[in-house]
Amino acid sequence: MPTIIGHHDISKDVNHWLTSPKRKELFGPLGITNIRTFVDPQNPKRVAVMMDVPDMDKLAVVMQSKAAADAMAYDGVVPESLVILVESKG
Repeated sequence: MPTIIGHHDISKDVNHWLTSPKRKELFGPLGITNIRTFVDPQNPKRVAVMMDVPDMDKLAVVMQSKAAADAMAYDGVVPESLVILVESKG
């Protein structure tokens, strides 16, 4: 199961982003587990999530959905700043 990191900027307060239920609501039904959050201590508007993803194709479809757009808007994610990295086993 791949582990991914998604890092991005946020436009809302970091505490709002950290306590948001939207990650679990969006990713939970996909079987995504072990969701961890990270905040840049030098710039709290720069954040990341790390999670274990059983099906990358399903994640890709969901990330293009209105539900994902709504969740990102609620959380204050700056969509154009989103970068997804996939763990390399090499």
